[in-house]
Amino acid sequence: MDTTTTARRAEVLRDRYRGRLPERLQELAGPVEGNVDLPLHIVWSGRTSYSLDRPKSRMTLYRTVLAEGLSEDLVALLHHRLLTEQWPVLRRLISPYIRDVWEDAFPELLRTAPADTTAA
Repeated sequence: MDTTTTARRAEVLRDRYRGRLPERLQELAGPVEGNVDLPLHIVWSGRTSYSLDRPKSRMTLYRTVLAEGLSEDLVALLHHRLLTEQWPVLRRLISPYIRDVWEDAFPELLRTAPADTTAA
């Protein structure tokens, strides 16, 4: 695959994720405790239920919703405080396209990330 094709593919992915963003992080008003069951359009096989009370489970939920959720899913399933708290680790687990789009849109996420973790 040549660099032009790769660059076009990267921009398509960035545009996809950019189009799903809320206007403000505070719009993310999902639950902060309990269990969350993801709909089939987000997770179509494997695990579908996650516990927000267990850090690894919560991290997997956020990673999955950021990658596969639609804009209404982001608002309904993610919470701005939990996203911000998890961002320093979560940013290393998601695709660089998702990370770049979210950090460009919400510079406050960068303030939560240690300076030495800029690469995924």
